[in-house]
Amino acid sequence: MTSEKALQSLLNAVASGNLSTDAAFLQLKDLAYESVEEFAKIDHHRSLRTGFPEVIWGLGKTPEQIARIIEVMRLQNQVVMATRITPDVYTILESKVKGLRYYGSAKICAIAPPNIEVRYSGNIGIISAGTADLAVAEEAAVTAELFGFQVQRLWDVGVAGIHRLLNNRHVIESATVLIVVAGMEGALPSVVAGLADSPVIAVPTSIGYGANFGGLSALLTMLNSCAAGIGVVNIDNGFGAAVLAGQILRSAEKLRMA
Repeated sequence: MTSEKALQSLLNAVASGNLSTDAAFLQLKDLAYESVEEFAKIDHHRSLRTGFPEVIWGLGKTPEQIARIIEVMRLQNQVVMATRITPDVYTILESKVKGLRYYGSAKICAIAPPNIEVRYSGNIGIISAGTADLAVAEEAAVTAELFGFQVQRLWDVGVAGIHRLLNNRHVIESATVLIVVAGMEGALPSVVAGLADSPVIAVPTSIGYGANFGGLSALLTMLNSCAAGIGVVNIDNGFGAAVLAGQILRSAEKLRMA
């Protein structure tokens, strides 16, 4: 019961006499949140508030806890997603949760239809500086696709070989919003923003040598960019970048429909 359409359908069924108030109460009683034993409270109402369902953060949870949360969430959501799932944890989850799919490069597991329907207009262009940044870039790409957005990928086009980026300017020019992922010194988002007429979401990664400080130097470079139109998320936060890009596209769609 997490979509406006489903809620409206339930109320119509009560109003028409096709559903008793007691039956409706049973469906609505966990609308705000639902406790899972003593370790979790599932926010079923989140997609009604924000447009995106709650997503499970995998690190710090046991496979048993993750599996139990997935089983509860799948009763109310078409797509259930968990991030930062390592291969060994997925092996345990696979034996406990039927129909679970694993996106290894993104470290995401999900319950999802075989073919995800694109629900929103526009597209998210995702660009990575190096192959070492792909785990974060794929986290952003898979998240966006599972949430119903069209994604175009462009990998390994960092500033050390700028001609690789310039030879693929069509990705920049065709994107409605861009996510740019880079480690080391983090210069790529500034370069892309100087070429793009769309918002750029910069994602620093923890990839780099010692003075990279685990991504802090890339983060500071992106925050200090002289190129306009850049927003920056936290280090390695591909998931957060995808949600922000999705909210930008959803806001544009609301304006078109107003």
